[in-house]
Amino acid sequence: TKGNIYKGIVVRVEPGLQAAFVDYGAERLGFLQMGEIHPSYFRGVESGGRPRISDVLRRGQELLFQVVKEERGTKGAALTTFLSLPGRYMVLMPESDSKGISRKIEDEGQRRALKEAMASLDLPPDMGYIVRTAGIGQSREELKRDFDYLVRVYQNILALSKQAKAPALIYTESNLVIRSIRDYFTADTDEV
Repeated sequence: TKGNIYKGIVVRVEPGLQAAFVDYGAERLGFLQMGEIHPSYFRGVESGGRPRISDVLRRGQELLFQVVKEERGTKGAALTTFLSLPGRYMVLMPESDSKGISRKIEDEGQRRALKEAMASLDLPPDMGYIVRTAGIGQSREELKRDFDYLVRVYQNILALSKQAKAPALIYTESNLVIRSIRDYFTADTDEV
């Protein structure tokens, strides 16, 4: 379930833990910590300092979230409302202003070229991204194509989440075969 996106219902809010337990249709309830709640959920919350979880979430509230860590032992899955969608050349982070290049790309020239290529694209300001190592040497068009594809996936997720009744699976992370094709299949490939 790691990487999957669900629409779930808040079952219990625990102010002492600054966390909530969420039903998303699994055997155990998912665990959502305060630090994993996107600021968009803070709208309308008045607080001088940092808001408390009981001010942000309430029992019965529906949320869209992603599984960060699967269930293990007696613990439920760890959840986040900061969504990330992996593509071939980048990871899209909707409703984020963070834009960057993978730390694994250490060559400054490659980093600069990727930053310039991404900056030259007309991208929405509310869509963050991290360019993956596979993005090295790719044209602006290829990077834009991957970005646009991920934005369409996100728009489909939002549309589906509006129709679905919680708890519901909204998006499934691709299996190993599909991820391998996504990451390694290129125009240079002659045969699979």
